[in-house]
Amino acid sequence: MRRWNGWGDEGFTYHLPQSAIPTLIAWVGQGTRPQDATLDQVIATVPASRLPDHPLINTDALVRLRHARGQSLPDWLALRSCRVEVFPDGVAVPATDSDVRTLLDWANQHQVALIPYGGGTSVVGHINPLPGEQPVLTVDMQRLNQLRWVDKVSHLAAFGAGVNGPDLEAHLRAHSLTLGHFPQSFECSTLGGWVVTRSSGQQSYRYGKIERTFAGGRLETPVGTLVIKPLPASAAGLDLREWVLGSEGRMGFLVEAIIRVTPLPEEESFHALFFPHFEAGVAAVRQIVQERVPASMLRLSTAVETATNLALAGHEQLIGLMQRGLGLLGQGDEKCMLMLGISGSEQLARSARRMALHIAHGHGGFHVGRYMGHQWHKTRFTTPYLRNTMWELGYAVDTVETAAPWGQLPALINNLDAALRVAMEGANERVHVFTHVSHVYPDGASIYTTYVFRVQPDPGQTLEFWCKLKTAASEAIVAGGGTISHQHGVGLDHRSYLQTEKGALGMAALTTACRTFDPGGIMNPGKLIGRSA
Repeated sequence: MRRWNGWGDEGFTYHLPQSAIPTLIAWVGQGTRPQDATLDQVIATVPASRLPDHPLINTDALVRLRHARGQSLPDWLALRSCRVEVFPDGVAVPATDSDVRTLLDWANQHQVALIPYGGGTSVVGHINPLPGEQPVLTVDMQRLNQLRWVDKVSHLAAFGAGVNGPDLEAHLRAHSLTLGHFPQSFECSTLGGWVVTRSSGQQSYRYGKIERTFAGGRLETPVGTLVIKPLPASAAGLDLREWVLGSEGRMGFLVEAIIRVTPLPEEESFHALFFPHFEAGVAAVRQIVQERVPASMLRLSTAVETATNLALAGHEQLIGLMQRGLGLLGQGDEKCMLMLGISGSEQLARSARRMALHIAHGHGGFHVGRYMGHQWHKTRFTTPYLRNTMWELGYAVDTVETAAPWGQLPALINNLDAALRVAMEGANERVHVFTHVSHVYPDGASIYTTYVFRVQPDPGQTLEFWCKLKTAASEAIVAGGGTISHQHGVGLDHRSYLQTEKGALGMAALTTACRTFDPGGIMNPGKLIGRSA
């Protein structure tokens, strides 16, 4: 059973080593366990539905509550403090594409707003209903989850867009294939959600972001069905896939996604390397990418994130021994860890590993073997559960992410770090900030920054702190020339920054496209662009 007010399955708990508690206190101070609302207390606040009866729609209060919010820190605060101001009026779980068409026609007739719902993992407000007189229906796509066909010759496969990550990979593995899309939310998020938010997986260097693997499909819109054929390439005008990628539910429901798949790798391994300082690590990663070394993942942590990961890992004796050994090699407090992934045929993997390690050694990198890489790979989808554990200890954890050209990367990382720290000045509170570079490209890379601060006794105060931190980080990203979102989409939280990136004419084009597919404005209003669009 999914948690109603936190991340993931109720049956799994991320156990933080006891040795990490003093470190947390040293970073930001002693945390105090929040007084969270109970499920019954929140259910009692769910108002009566405004929807007329329909056989596909469930208006049960618990079901509506479970679809009211995503996974952002404001979402958690609303749920845990019994301050969810708006709920969907009902939830539909269509079993077929024709059910989706029925719901669209019905919503058009009754002027009901529709919110597409995949895995509910959005961290920027994609699935949150907005206040207003218009009734809201959330459409959960989880039953549209079947493998529809596989073309093993062309390496194409079609799925119902509601399929989640583990089920998708299990279906493909039976055919010795993989999509290779592994976001941190992999266990809960869906293929359709990945497409409409332009998601990125941890091994995107090998397999690509979702826009590279999305080949076509079918979009059910308020004015009809858009069918996109899976062509390898086409010069026949604009690429219609671009109206689906990143559309965030504003154009319609993606009911079927056709994806480009890859044979399962014969060999896959993950390696840890340490560099004496971040600049050396960046230079090595950039050279590996620009020389097109066929690795599958390059994830470089700053010195602070490296120290943070080592402190939270436990295994004190083993980590201590490694630290002493690296110290003898001249790698001190400024050392940075690179996680290197290698995937492919046995011959390709051997060649890629040799080339990557050779380049890393030329920049002062030291290879410590596969153990840490294996541990990371084994637990890579459990890391989000750490947010639950930290909350219980009285600490809030959130992230911001962007991407920028290599030349702008160092300054942007430094300015982002400084902006988050300055944001808490005057509040008598500290924030712990750490960053890694990943999802690398020949011309740049993404920046993924995590920050930790103390949960306040007053949930409103915690939300105010988050607003200050989020605003400071977003403004630093925009000022530094980064994208407002590399992999999480726009939703509500990034909407006010979109015009800076797209420009007035670009925003006008987006608005016109939304009105073309959805002239009545019923599809996920207010997300991506203004509600009036």
